[in-house]
Amino acid sequence: MRLVIQRVLESSVAVDGKVVGSIGKGFMVLCGVEEGDTQADLKYCIDKTANLRIFEDDAGKMNRSILDVGGEILAVSQFTLHGDARHGRRPSFSTAARPDLAVPMYEAYCRGLRDLGIHVETGIFQADMKVSLINDGPVTLLLDSRRIF
Repeated sequence: MRLVIQRVLESSVAVDGKVVGSIGKGFMVLCGVEEGDTQADLKYCIDKTANLRIFEDDAGKMNRSILDVGGEILAVSQFTLHGDARHGRRPSFSTAARPDLAVPMYEAYCRGLRDLGIHVETGIFQADMKVSLINDGPVTLLLDSRRIF
């Protein structure tokens, strides 16, 4: 699994002009599932997202997690995170998981975060979504469950 995590003051996602998910302070997470991802990949991503310390403490150091600050998460599925643009000019998405794997993994990711007490909003899988956000910092991190970066 691959995640782009952005610390936000607010974020929303709309489909066909209608807002389907909206949060205040927290994370806007783009989530891409890769062919071959397992429960271990899922567990890694849930744990990292929930415990990533990128909110400031009283001393101004990034030392608090989303759990510590009571933040929310807007999780949006995005297969293009697995796009390979190293060759040619059109990216290949051959490693992105097909919906029969991607949907349950994405839903399990959201459910795992909710099970930890985090309020999670979502987009609509495979819909043409319009995402808005106010990036706080800006703070943006890339995570990959296979630890390639």
